[in-house]
Parts: sequence; structure tokens; C-alpha cells
Amino acid sequence: MRMDLTVQQLRAVVEVADAGGFTTAAQRLHLAQSSLSRTVAEVERKVGVALFERTTRRLVPTAEGVEFTRIAREVLASFDAGLRHFTGFLAGTRGHVRVATLPSLAAILLPPVIARYRRELPDVELSIEDCLSEEVLARVRAGAVDLAVTVVGEPPDDLEVQPLAADECCCVFPPGHPFADAETLSWQRIQGEPFIAFSPGSSIRPLVDHALAEAGVAPGHTIEARNIAAVAGLAAAGLGVSAIPGLVLPLVAFAGLRSLPLDGPRAERTIALVRDPSRPRPRAVAAFTEALLQARDRGDGLPAHTRWLTRRGSDRPSTAARPASGSGRRTPPA
Repeated sequence: MRMDLTVQQLRAVVEVADAGGFTTAAQRLHLAQSSLSRTVAEVERKVGVALFERTTRRLVPTAEGVEFTRIAREVLASFDAGLRHFTGFLAGTRGHVRVATLPSLAAILLPPVIARYRRELPDVELSIEDCLSEEVLARVRAGAVDLAVTVVGEPPDDLEVQPLAADECCCVFPPGHPFADAETLSWQRIQGEPFIAFSPGSSIRPLVDHALAEAGVAPGHTIEARNIAAVAGLAAAGLGVSAIPGLVLPLVAFAGLRSLPLDGPRAERTIALVRDPSRPRPRAVAAFTEALLQARDRGDGLPAHTRWLTRRGSDRPSTAARPASGSGRRTPPA
């Protein structure tokens, strides 16, 4: 059975049931009593049953009226909640922001930004999807996420890219390694050294491969690992040194490794905010974008060997270096 009932008609029936009569209900709804009476009569005509028993003193809901009013309340509650959500969505105080990012950025760069954002917009849902670098931009292009925070090399032509930060590569090694006595370290020192490499698909692998090739360096026996914890554990066991960017260093602190920045050549990643400019940007997403850019422009604290970039991509020092965390932090693939 199809009934074309309006929200106003449902509200009229509920209000009459609550008030127990047309006079008080009409006053609450700011309607003429005759108009409200006609509205209820029209609802009864459409549903085909009487919803109220009319006495000289009071309107009493029939059994059908009690059930109809119960259903009407549920519909109105859902409708009103939906409108409140939509109003908040338009204002940017509600909604759902989906972010694709690298695991190391999800663990180190984003949490302070997210915490500040949640304090200001607590009703916005956030989904942080950590992926390998090759998957991140694919999710942006597919519309599976609203934006990405990831490492970029050559900026893609079809996406909007806003640089945020950069981190340089450091060599990590156990305390007893001969590198522990060095004050500086160049890529040439890795020549012939056993090496722990990140597997292909990591954002770190092409950076390190390019630096090794530019320096003309060939490491010795190489072990590949996908997970940050695995790379750190293998290096801590003395199976080889590794090269890790600054934003990843806090995630290997549990292994007790030493680190020195690598130069000759200096190798660093650019971390950027990436979105598809052809897709609409709800206000909650725009607010998250602004939160990231404000963190960059304020120069919020970053780990050692990491710096913010200004809008033109030049250096901007962070206000404080955040110390590396211990073993309690998650250790995902880079």
C-alpha cells in the first residue's frame, strides 16, 4: 500500500496525539485549528482508518492511531537527525574525511594534526588508510579517498600537489658498528657493506636506489624486507646497515640503532598533500587540508632530520624536534 504522506502531516498527527486535542496542538504548530483538523483528516483518509476517537472533551488515539504515531515518531526522528547531519555537513562540522597515506606518515606526521583537528571538529569522522606508495595515488584517482599525504617525486599532471615537509636519509646501524665512531657519513662509506633494503613498492626504495646509483656505490650482500620493524631488527642483529628517512627513524627506536645523516649526495623525500582537483571538496575535507597547511606554516614540531616546507617549497624549521618513540609505537611497512 502506497501512502504519499508529508513530513508536515506526520508532525501534525504526532503533535495532536501528544496534546490530546487540536487547540493546543495548533498553538504549538502555529497553525489555525481548522487547518490542523483538515490535515489530520487527510492523513486518516490516506491510511484508510481513523487515528483518533473524537469525544466531547479529548481526542484519544485508536489502536491504529497508537501504532501510526509510533512509526511517525521514528520517521521524524530519523529525518530530523539526517537534516542536522546535513546542516553540519554543509557547515563543515560533520561529515567523513578519508585520507590515504604512507604508514610512517600515519604514525608520525599526521597524529598531532589529527588531534588538533578532532578538538575543533569532534563530530567529523576520519578514516586514515595506510598504504604502500604505489597504492596511495591510485586511491586518490579512483575517488576512494578525499586526499592523500604521501611522498611525491615528479608531481603528477592530473593531481593537485601542495608540498608539506621533507626528510633526509640517514644511515642506521647497531652501536658496535665501525660507523658508530664517525661524525659524518657519506654514501660512499656503504660501498661493500652488507645492506638491509626496503622491498620494492616502498617509498624509501627508489630514494635509496637513486642515491646509491648517483654516488656510484654498490652495497655488499643485501637483504630485502617490507616492514620497518623487520628492517630495524635485521640491522640491530648486525646483518647489515640500512638507509632510512627522518620520519621513519622514530619507528626504529625500539631496536637501539644509531643513526647519522647521509650526504654526498644528500637524499631526501618530499611529503605533500595530494588531491584530485576535479572532485568536489566538502567543507570538512577543506578544513582538514587547512589543518595540515597550518601545521606546516606554524612550523609544528617534527623529528630530527625532518623539516617543514614553505608554500614555495623552501626550508622552514620546526619549532621543536620530537624525540624518537619507543617500542610502544606501531611498526608498519614504510
